[in-house]
Amino acid sequence: MRNLLRGALLSALAAIFFTAFIGAGAQERGRGGSAGPPEPTPRLADGTPNLGRVAGEKGVWNVPYITNMGERIVEADGTTAFERRAATMRGRGPGGGRGRGDAALGGGEGTFGGARGGAKSEPQVPFLPWAVGIYNYNSSNNSKYDPEGYCLPPGGPRLMATPYPMEIIQLPEQKRIFMVFEGATHIWREIYMDGRPHPKGDDLNPTYLGHSVGHWDGDALVVDVVGFNEQTWLDYFGHPHTDQLHVVERFSRPTKRTLHYEALVDDAGAYTKPFTIRWDIPWNANGELTEYICQENNKYLQRLTDDFGQPIFGKKQ
Repeated sequence: MRNLLRGALLSALAAIFFTAFIGAGAQERGRGGSAGPPEPTPRLADGTPNLGRVAGEKGVWNVPYITNMGERIVEADGTTAFERRAATMRGRGPGGGRGRGDAALGGGEGTFGGARGGAKSEPQVPFLPWAVGIYNYNSSNNSKYDPEGYCLPPGGPRLMATPYPMEIIQLPEQKRIFMVFEGATHIWREIYMDGRPHPKGDDLNPTYLGHSVGHWDGDALVVDVVGFNEQTWLDYFGHPHTDQLHVVERFSRPTKRTLHYEALVDDAGAYTKPFTIRWDIPWNANGELTEYICQENNKYLQRLTDDFGQPIFGKKQ
């Protein structure tokens, strides 16, 4: 029940924030456009884009709440369902509209009480048959068994879509980059920039966040991630994945206040072909990470059972 309430609350907040964002943008344009040109991308001493704070300043990235990544898949026309809906709402002026045309596929973020439609409402997602069944089950029970709702790590790429602040800390001398997340069970990830390959065979131990190696492609940080375990979902709506999941992320900072995130999701165990997802992450110039505890000593997990009365975590009967 707590998981359902948490999910419903976050979904409602996401809808409110989306509407406020669109309305505020329309109002700003009505006053003659933006207040001034965007601030340029900050850079480190060697010219590399600085994806974190500027020395002497505060600031964190306000990671958005992406409930349904099916809405963020780049489709054949080069746009996503979310982007098309945002354009439609902007065209209606301040406040947008609340008709059926505003509803996200499957009833995700930005909707106003729409029902979840499962796989049939997401033709852009290239499900394998078994993944259709899993996704439809998660849809029908409103994500009752969402692992992140039980204080487990979100996995990737979901960690970039869980609505808590995060920081990026670059250590060029050590050839490493750290990403530290306030939420998502207060996780951190390490990206190796020293040219090492991924471990092979049994040396690649499956983990929640996988094994990340990165390099710069011009001004974009490209991160290759493999070695995920199967204990996570791709998003709150419950798109599944297997341990074959391979994610290639691109991080870029076109302006000081925007981090553009794009990820190629390749999982031959769950989907018939790879697909790309994308969204922007805004900068909070006055933000700092605070303590966030979700684990509850993990004892709560020991009492959870599935629809058949079997423990969700731990030894099966």
